[in-house]
Amino acid sequence: MRSISIAELRQNPAPALDTVARGQALTVTRYRRPVARIVPVTRQHVRGTDVMQALASTPVDDQWALQLEAERSMDRAADPWKH
Repeated sequence: MRSISIAELRQNPAPALDTVARGQALTVTRYRRPVARIVPVTRQHVRGTDVMQALASTPVDDQWALQLEAERSMDRAADPWKH
């Protein structure tokens, strides 16, 4: 694992972040001692079929449309320019 000093990271962070974006972790050092690690973000891939299955298994709330309309009607302000 490659290391980088805090000073180097502060002065020029782009190459370090490019390295991490390519999948390599970096150890950040202060006075040559490790103090932190910068690691790539792990991405979680969700398949479209999983999303569709989750949506299909969600129960339908028959009152939702009525509740939504009631909430929206409370938010509608009178038009101050209309007489």
